[in-house]
Amino acid sequence: MMMAKKIKTLFINDNTVNLVVVEGKRVKKWASLYLEPGLVSQGVVVDETQVADKIKELLKMVKETGGKYVVGLSGLNSLYRLISLPELPEAILPEAVKQEAARVIPVPLDEVYLSYQRIPASMGETRVFLAAFPRNVADASYRTLKTAGIEPYIMDLAPLAICRTLDEPRAIIVNTRLDNLDIIVMVDRLPQLIRTLSLPGEAASLAEKIPTITEEIDRTVAFYNSSHKEQPLDATVPMFVCGDLAQTPENWQSLSGKLKCPVSILPSPVESPESFNPSEFMVNIGLAFKELFPEKGETQVSLVNFNALPQMYLPKAIPVSAILAPVGVIIGAGILVYMGIMLRNTMAQNDILRSELATIEARVTQERVGIKTLKEQVTQLEAEIAPIGDRADVFETTFDSLGAFRGLVDQHMDDIVKLLPQDADFIEINHEDESVTINGLVKEEIDAEDDIFAYARDLRSRFLRIIISSIEAVEDEDGEFIGYEFEFILE
Repeated sequence: MMMAKKIKTLFINDNTVNLVVVEGKRVKKWASLYLEPGLVSQGVVVDETQVADKIKELLKMVKETGGKYVVGLSGLNSLYRLISLPELPEAILPEAVKQEAARVIPVPLDEVYLSYQRIPASMGETRVFLAAFPRNVADASYRTLKTAGIEPYIMDLAPLAICRTLDEPRAIIVNTRLDNLDIIVMVDRLPQLIRTLSLPGEAASLAEKIPTITEEIDRTVAFYNSSHKEQPLDATVPMFVCGDLAQTPENWQSLSGKLKCPVSILPSPVESPESFNPSEFMVNIGLAFKELFPEKGETQVSLVNFNALPQMYLPKAIPVSAILAPVGVIIGAGILVYMGIMLRNTMAQNDILRSELATIEARVTQERVGIKTLKEQVTQLEAEIAPIGDRADVFETTFDSLGAFRGLVDQHMDDIVKLLPQDADFIEINHEDESVTINGLVKEEIDAEDDIFAYARDLRSRFLRIIISSIEAVEDEDGEFIGYEFEFILE
């Protein structure tokens, strides 16, 4: 009977180091060790020596050695994009992705590592899932792990690891770890939107952070729905929680906010002992699933599964010369003997070849005539291709312009959604040419107009011109006050 594969995973976050060992799809070992404040901050290992000692202590607790591990990074200050390119051969895809990343990633590329994966696309199109994460986070983690005797042969970002544990066609995942929050929108087996952010440190308990978490979930849903009007998130989309939130089921339903969708704990896809708390180790479980493939049949697990370990840290290939040198000595001796025998045979064959040389030379003369004719045809074709090249330049210029305009639209929509007052909702957003029309509703009666004018002032720092078309009170059929409806035109 074949032994189940043993996969060792390690995840360092700001307050703990988590270790899980999986064999097959069953948890065999697990442990978590507390980190003192300041050792790791915002996902960056600050004191590499002390954190490495903590990792060694953790390995002793579970009687594990170093060696190869699948490791996770926090995902803080990371960016994710689904990008679309023309259909491209694999050889030029890396350079094309890098150029597109420079356009859509709002930070210098020399400050981040890029990892990407080609995903299914329609004919004539190349779709890529792209992740950019801080170099200082990955470099500090790698050095720390090496000091602890860990060989990180696969690396992943925590939000992507959590995505891999879900088996649903559409869902929202909410994960909290101390003061960090992950919000993930999964649609069609892809993380369509990922937000990883810090929670207010002044809140003493998770219950005090619930209003902030709910507000960020509402903001995320509103942003997603504004660009997916054909299939928006609604009350039928389930929401799953893990991490610290799993311990407070009394707060779950309040997280759904305006969406009013069902909320439940994120189920674990692995077997485990009763004493094991999957929600606490969901990132580790997702890391293990980078090497555990889903069973045949219908599955909705995430399509994204690339190795985020930077190229410079991947194992170096053994030089071919180092392998062949010892073998070459042995083979060389055999070749000398063989060549002696072959020399006699070759001398006999030379006489035969000389007699055939005249025939070959005559054939070469014929081929030269044919080559001359082909060169003349090439010259004629080059003259015909030149006008086509000019038209191609026009198409390329148009494509670049459209790409720049698309980036501007994305930035406009991000500003409009982020600055919206807390008690306001969008009714409609239309973006045409160089203007954006916003229809919204502020549901409070007191200070509503002040909120609307404040919103206009905030937007004015992003747009050349703002026109307030209308502000009017809205009532329902019974004459009850609903709110103030407003319309802006932004240029």
